[in-house]
Amino acid sequence: MAVLLSLFLSLHKQNPNPNPQIPKPKLLPQSHEPAISKRRFFLRTASIVSAIAILTQQYPVPKSAAEASPPPKPAPLAVGNTRSWFQFYGDGFSIRVPPEFQDVTEPEDYNAGSALYGDKVIPKKFAARFASADGLEAVSVVICATNQLKITFLEAQDITDLGSLKEAAKVFVPGGANIYSARTIKIKEEEGFRTFYYYEFGDGIQHLALFATVNGGKAIVAGATAPQSKWDEDGVKLRSAAISMTIL
Repeated sequence: MAVLLSLFLSLHKQNPNPNPQIPKPKLLPQSHEPAISKRRFFLRTASIVSAIAILTQQYPVPKSAAEASPPPKPAPLAVGNTRSWFQFYGDGFSIRVPPEFQDVTEPEDYNAGSALYGDKVIPKKFAARFASADGLEAVSVVICATNQLKITFLEAQDITDLGSLKEAAKVFVPGGANIYSARTIKIKEEEGFRTFYYYEFGDGIQHLALFATVNGGKAIVAGATAPQSKWDEDGVKLRSAAISMTIL
């Protein structure tokens, strides 16, 4: 999966717009605290396999300090309503596409997974990808076998099989990334709840939201990316697109 980030970022160039405006968001309750890493990185050349985000050890509060106020909770995840957006149906998933985004999936990317070329199986790059008119913002979906993400003889059936939210950051987040948000999101389905991991990270130049789950031994990962200057203006829209992904 080391190619995953380069695929998400391959459509874009830096946007110099210095005057973003942030839309008023709706709020999605948070279910996990963010993991933070302060090392900078270059997204276009980074490997997916990386160091774990820093874990702050917690100690019991002594009785003499019982009156001390607890640390503040991180802000809820801001998202918008996507029900009016076009819903794209792919191979085992669906995702909402922001208005005015164009389908930029190449013909060889359709039916993503693998295709036969002679006697070789060639993996597809994208299950879906959509870009803004200027090409600076994109929403993409990548599907790959979980044994490509974590060496194991067992086929993962749930994203927790790849580890906890913090442990799986080694799989999905490049080493040295500034992680702005990391949380577990559970979505109710007919047979119970499905677990997704959400990571939002960047380097001050490029910003990316990643929403991942596992189904039938495959990792299905939605990503939304833009230059930081565009994210400040359209981050709620892009984040909302990423987490709109559902499993069929």
